[in-house]
Amino acid sequence: MMIGITGTPGTGKSSVADELACRGHRVVHLAGTVQRYVVEEDRCRQTLVVNVEGWASEFKPIDGIVEGHLAHFLPCDRVVVLRCRPDVLRARLSSRSYPREKIAENVEAEALDVILIETLEMHPGDAIYELDTTERTVDACADVIEQFMQGNLPPSYGRIDWTDYLVLDT
Repeated sequence: MMIGITGTPGTGKSSVADELACRGHRVVHLAGTVQRYVVEEDRCRQTLVVNVEGWASEFKPIDGIVEGHLAHFLPCDRVVVLRCRPDVLRARLSSRSYPREKIAENVEAEALDVILIETLEMHPGDAIYELDTTERTVDACADVIEQFMQGNLPPSYGRIDWTDYLVLDT
């Protein structure tokens, strides 16, 4: 069974995946698998444009966890979408020295449910779990993901609404 952990940058994917690896789960960090498929790189904006179709079609499924903000494009059996309240996400990305423009882009994507919508376009709803990481520890997030992986937690998504965090230019 291949489990995807996806989400906007800064939502906790790598930290939670590392904890799951410490618990004995096989984990593949997808950032290390896309280099061959990069079609454009903008180091100033910390952005890579990836040929997602080519990458996904050549990716060899694994029995374990795949982690990365493109994980939902793979043929996962179950997908966990990590979410983080936009104001907290902004602080996390700022602490990583993301460029202001990239922070705004990611915060807006989080508020608009971009990754969740893409996931729903690729996978049936009964294979998706949306997890708010904002006030949960890494251990608590890993616990929830293990429960979902084992089928002890029903699918759940669509309950998080952060549209109030959108800044509209008027």
